[in-house]
Amino acid sequence: MPSSVPADRLATAAVSAGLSDRVITWLFVAPTIVLLLAINIFPLFWTIYLSFTNFRANQPGRAVEWVGLDNYRSLFDSDAVWSYLQNTAHFVVWSITLQVLIGFGLALLLHRQFRGHATLTTLILLPMMLSPALVGLFWRYLFDPQAGIFNYVVNYFGGFGTFSMLSSTQLAPWAIILVDTWMWAPYVMLLCLAGLRSVPPYLYEAAEVDRASRLQQFWHITLPMVMPLLMVAVLFRAIECFKVFDMVIELTSGGPGETTELASLSLKRAAFEKWRTGYASAFAILLFVVVFGASNLYVKYLNRVKSR
Repeated sequence: MPSSVPADRLATAAVSAGLSDRVITWLFVAPTIVLLLAINIFPLFWTIYLSFTNFRANQPGRAVEWVGLDNYRSLFDSDAVWSYLQNTAHFVVWSITLQVLIGFGLALLLHRQFRGHATLTTLILLPMMLSPALVGLFWRYLFDPQAGIFNYVVNYFGGFGTFSMLSSTQLAPWAIILVDTWMWAPYVMLLCLAGLRSVPPYLYEAAEVDRASRLQQFWHITLPMVMPLLMVAVLFRAIECFKVFDMVIELTSGGPGETTELASLSLKRAAFEKWRTGYASAFAILLFVVVFGASNLYVKYLNRVKSR
């Protein structure tokens, strides 16, 4: 217990100095609050300030000019930005939908006690333990039309010859959705499995006494009990999908053309390739407002579901 000695001495010294419990509490909490302000709050306000300027990070000696809402006007007037947001929305909606369906289905399967289910659960969880950049490189090799096995598998099940999924403007968006689903459906499965394990068995016993069918038990017992954790999984995954970067940059680099150019990739290019720091800051604030606003509404709805 050596680590508790300085804290005990500090508390004893504070009490002997005649400080109140409230002051003593603030003495312990204040360093954490200051650290959080320095790490989180200050960069946010600094980004907001930069979004109203023409600041360029590669020209630190250049005079910073206040441009007002010009950066935000440029964002709203840009067809490219709306295209990137549309690509992001397509990616988020379909990734979350597939992850919820597959994750919940796997949770229902693994909830049944069968031989080797623990080993199978561990194997299914492996993708989410890998680095997203590594996953992108791994799947880019699998999608390779010459060396990868994806073409072989597709053709084995009645495909249509050699093709490059990452070079197709129609298929490339679905490629990143497929890879993200492969990587993160186990996360949804894990939360759903925790929800299924928390359902009291007596509810199913009572339902069987009332001669409720399997479908009725699922609809009226299983789904309502798992729904809060399922909604939490949707919230976390939606936020992460808005931030996804390394997996997509390694898999498609935003191509072909700009069909997989997500908002996060465009933000990086504006900030660290074109060095339009003020414009990129405005873009970041816009994304922050969208994600924060949607998350706030979603959490309110989640609280209503939990209170039922």
